[in-house]
Amino acid sequence: MSSEVVTAVRYDTPGVVRSLDVGAKALLVLLLGLALAHPEASGLEGKGAEARAIGYPLLAFSIPAVWFFYWRERASFPWLPDLLVTLTCFSDTLGNRMDLYNRIVWFDDWMHFVNLGLLTAAVLLLTMHRSAGLGAVVERSLAFAATAAIAWELAEYAAFLSRHSERRHAYADTLGDLVLGVLGAVVAAGVVHRAWAAGRLRSTAPQLEHAAASARAVG
Repeated sequence: MSSEVVTAVRYDTPGVVRSLDVGAKALLVLLLGLALAHPEASGLEGKGAEARAIGYPLLAFSIPAVWFFYWRERASFPWLPDLLVTLTCFSDTLGNRMDLYNRIVWFDDWMHFVNLGLLTAAVLLLTMHRSAGLGAVVERSLAFAATAAIAWELAEYAAFLSRHSERRHAYADTLGDLVLGVLGAVVAAGVVHRAWAAGRLRSTAPQLEHAAASARAVG
């Protein structure tokens, strides 16, 4: 005989993760506000500042919105995935503010590699159970990373690159960005899977935890 377990999934998150998440969100909003008020000092002038000012907050606050309306009765807030998503928006905005894209020749490549890796790790934590095999983890990572990388390049072209003097070099740059993004995602898949296997991380999607709890309760 089986019975369904309906128990809220609750777990502790280190205070430093929560603090970093809140701080990164606050600084992101501040930097984007300054970019709109003073575009010439933001490093985003001619780089789609308005599009970033809309898109980045939507991305950074998407997990809190979904959790509040759909998950809060079933699971703790997924602080770590939320921090990883926020960091991708914050690091790009801060990098432009500090003019790192122009001052450091490899900084753009590094951002594509790291930020898509961070987003991929967040997606894995939110959508897969920690018992998933390495093959399944890599498969989902590649599917997400390829889609996200293509979407970013299209958005970048539409927002500013089509009118930028560097558009003649866009093809080679786009190919490099796609490769680096996918490589970052593969690295993220390996790190997340290893952390799951070592018991250092857990999946944060409540429906996955409920399914595992229900399966253990059968009998």
